[in-house]
Amino acid sequence: MEIKDLGRSLLRKRGTTVFLIIIASVVFVSILEPIFLRWSNIRSIMIGMSSDGLMTIAMTLVLVLGGIDLSVGSVAALSCVITGGLYLSGMDIWLAVLIALAVGVLVGLFDGIMIGKLGLPPFIVTLGMMSLARGGAYIFTQGSPLSLSGAPESFRFIGAGYIADVPVFFLIFIVLAAIFDFLMKHATVFRSIFYIGSNEKAAKLSGINVSKVKIWVYIVSALLATLAGILSLSRFNVATPSLGSGAETRAISAAVIGGATMTGGVGSVLGGVLGVILLNIVNSALIMLNVSVYWQDFVSGFILILAVTIDFLSHRKKS
Repeated sequence: MEIKDLGRSLLRKRGTTVFLIIIASVVFVSILEPIFLRWSNIRSIMIGMSSDGLMTIAMTLVLVLGGIDLSVGSVAALSCVITGGLYLSGMDIWLAVLIALAVGVLVGLFDGIMIGKLGLPPFIVTLGMMSLARGGAYIFTQGSPLSLSGAPESFRFIGAGYIADVPVFFLIFIVLAAIFDFLMKHATVFRSIFYIGSNEKAAKLSGINVSKVKIWVYIVSALLATLAGILSLSRFNVATPSLGSGAETRAISAAVIGGATMTGGVGSVLGGVLGVILLNIVNSALIMLNVSVYWQDFVSGFILILAVTIDFLSHRKKS
């Protein structure tokens, strides 16, 4: 009886369910395409999910807070072209990286102040920032990709290098995911994100500085998106203003699949990681099965709607 109860308890956890779906998906695709499990393909999936994974960590934090950040993909593009453009103008690549990170902090600070201090809706603020950052990226490059040549190997290594045949980009993503997952579960300041997302008024009455927490959460979100852009530049060696298009949709999908809710107060970084793994497995499977590239966005949108619908229905049932 105890084993039965344990099994039911595990199945109630979103992370366990997503993990089982991942296993089932891998088995199913491997039967159709045995080369799916080749290390070269697994490595490609690792690299492909890393940028979206960093933005999924950011989106999870923001969703748990009860907000949303639609600007992550555009901020990644802005940081990418700033770093690449400054390097091509003669600046040291690492100084260019620091300037891009500083811009990321300013973007997050602006969003946080507008949302946390002035009380503007997160959807509107980050939607506006999405257009501002994307427009800035296109203005900075005049709409043309910037090809980097002669970039230091130390910079190329962080995005395109390998350690024990595992992509460094992926290792950075996993290490940051582990750190943020631990902080979300054990650090007091991170636990306040859950309290605010669950009941903002109660959080204020309990002494939590809500506006301050919102500001630093949006700063962290922008920094993670900035890092994704810089690492993508290192990986592709090209600064393109179209980088990260649709990344906010994929990040929301992954976070919600992993257990975050659109109403706040619930979610985990580990769940978001599992969500982004599932999405990338599906995407890789579609490519290997020669499904038209046009179907990939369709499937991604369908998964997002399905995840949000399931989340809504489950919460309505609980209520």
